[in-house]
Amino acid sequence: MGGEIAGELFDELACEIARFQAARCGAVGRLMRARGVDPGELREAAWIPAVPTDVFKLTRVAAHEASADEVVFRTSGTTVGARGSHGLRTTATYRAGALRFGEQMLVPDRPRGLRALLLMPPPSEAPDSSLGFMCADFARHFADGGRWFLGGGRLDRPGLAAAIEEARRAGAPVLLLATSFALVYLLDELAGAALPLPPGSRVMQTGGFKGRTREVAADELRRSLAGAFELDPRAIVSEYGMTELSSQCYEGALRGALGLGPSLPEGVLVAPPWMRVSPVDPVTLEPVKRGEVGIARIVDLANVDSAVAVQTQDQVREVEGGFVLLGRLPGAPPRGCSLAVEEILRGGP
Repeated sequence: MGGEIAGELFDELACEIARFQAARCGAVGRLMRARGVDPGELREAAWIPAVPTDVFKLTRVAAHEASADEVVFRTSGTTVGARGSHGLRTTATYRAGALRFGEQMLVPDRPRGLRALLLMPPPSEAPDSSLGFMCADFARHFADGGRWFLGGGRLDRPGLAAAIEEARRAGAPVLLLATSFALVYLLDELAGAALPLPPGSRVMQTGGFKGRTREVAADELRRSLAGAFELDPRAIVSEYGMTELSSQCYEGALRGALGLGPSLPEGVLVAPPWMRVSPVDPVTLEPVKRGEVGIARIVDLANVDSAVAVQTQDQVREVEGGFVLLGRLPGAPPRGCSLAVEEILRGGP
């Protein structure tokens, strides 16, 4: 989905990475052996067994020793249980991909004087957050370095309002990088009042409400944010990523609104050229028919250090130009994922 690398080249790269991982990453090697897959015979990315995201909570998924980690990203830990971890030998590939696609989807027009305001814990409070790592890079490379307004469990609304007013007086657009829950909390504090962003501003919102006491539907949140910030709804861009991956997807409506890409409806997510997102059946893990809902199987060529193919429990549907995210599959892990977890863990750590 989205502007992929040419099919044959994508398959060739994915299979070469999978062979490398099968030889060096215990989790990937055990899963291939359990499935009777000969790495040397791989010819298509679709043939690569996908490692479920739950495995990242239960064992190390890496093609190198822990001593070689430059960084270990961990899941947020907002629910009870182990946190998933993803160790990288180098952040260079992660950074390069995030910056390139982030620029295309968030600031393709490269607005001058852009100021970054962030509603998420700063790296000093969450040093193992891949989201914080990425957004700090965005603030440095796309804007003025950024200012953080969520710390110590507290949202600094007066400080945020002052920074927005300062940007407005300077005629500088704002890039607001925020988690969905922080934005809901901000809307609650505003209690219907407006907090207009300067012309040319845009918002990147990401993350769900896992473990939170309140959820807000995506359409409702977009409408509320557009009203509070006095923005075109297309300037509110949802990001879809996860700790277990090295790449991110974004809504494509902003690029269309700026005349720099196809006109996509709000809610349609676009994958970078080096990633494939495919809906598969929860039981068989086989691709579903186009237009049907399945759980997202993701092949991410930037995931060199761990598992190039990752199986999620997020429900998606393929549409023209990309895919739509329909929330997490309710209930227990699907049978297909559970079997894969057992196959990986059966051989030991």
